Amino acid sequence: GLENLKEYLQNNKAVFNNPGIAASHGIDMPAGVMIVGMPGCGKSLTAKCISKEFGVPLLRLDIGRLMGKYVGESEENLRKAIRVAEATTPCILWIDEIEKAFAGLGSGGEVTTRLFGQFLTWMQEKKSAIYVVATANDISNLPPEFLRRGRFDEIFQVRFPNIKEREAIFKIQLEKRNGKRLPDGVDPHALAAMLKDQDNYSGADIESIVKEAMKRAFVDGQRKVTQQDLQEIIRNTKSSYQSQKEKLDKMLEKLNSLGVKPASR
Repeated sequence: GLENLKEYLQNNKAVFNNPGIAASHGIDMPAGVMIVGMPGCGKSLTAKCISKEFGVPLLRLDIGRLMGKYVGESEENLRKAIRVAEATTPCILWIDEIEKAFAGLGSGGEVTTRLFGQFLTWMQEKKSAIYVVATANDISNLPPEFLRRGRFDEIFQVRFPNIKEREAIFKIQLEKRNGKRLPDGVDPHALAAMLKDQDNYSGADIESIVKEAMKRAFVDGQRKVTQQDLQEIIRNTKSSYQSQKEKLDKMLEKLNSLGVKPASR
C-alpha cells in the first residue's frame, strides 16, 4: 500500500538527488515529510525505506535524549545534533514519535519551548541536503505552528491496511521466514479475508500472527507452518485496535478534521 506516499517520495527523490539541476529550474530542496497515524502500520519502516530509496544515510534524532540538567545544555545538545547531521549530508534525519517531545507545549516546560523554537527556526532556514522525516501517532496536541506549510512539505496519514494490503503483508512475512517462498498450501488472500475491516488489524498485528503460528509449528515437531495453524492463531488473536478502540477512534477523527492526505489510495 501507501501508493500516494510512495509516488510523492519518488518525486522528491528526483529533486533531492539532483539539487543543482533542480535549483536551475527554480525548485527548492525538499524540506521533509511528516507521517502520522495508526501505530503498527509502517511509519517507522517507511522512514528506513526512504533512506534506502534515496541512497543516503539514515540518522535518528531522539529529542528526549537532548534534555540536559544544566541551563543551556539541552539547546547545546540540539546544536551538536544538527552539526552532526549537517556534516553527514546528504542524509535522512528521522525523528520518531515527535509528538512525545513537543505535545502539550506551553504547559510550563520552558526548556522544551526553547528547543521547539530552535528546531523550528532550523527547519525553516536550513539549506543543507537533510531530508527530515518525522513520524507521529497522535498529532492532536502538537502546536499548530509545527503543522503549517513551510515546516514540512507534506503531511500524510497512514491507516490500517485494507484486505489487499493485508494479503501483501501476510505474503511478505511468510516468505521472509520460509526461504523467500510461501509455505505449501498457505493462502494469504484467505488469511487476509479472515481479518475483518472493522477490527482494523495493523501490519504489526499480522507480523505477530505469523511469528506465533510459525513458533507453534516448530514446537509441534519442528514442522512447516500450515494454513490451519495460521487460521487458529487468527481466531484467538484480537487486534491492537480492539484493545484501545476509543483512543484510536479519536486519533482518526482528528486526522480527518485536519484534512491530512491519505498515504494509501
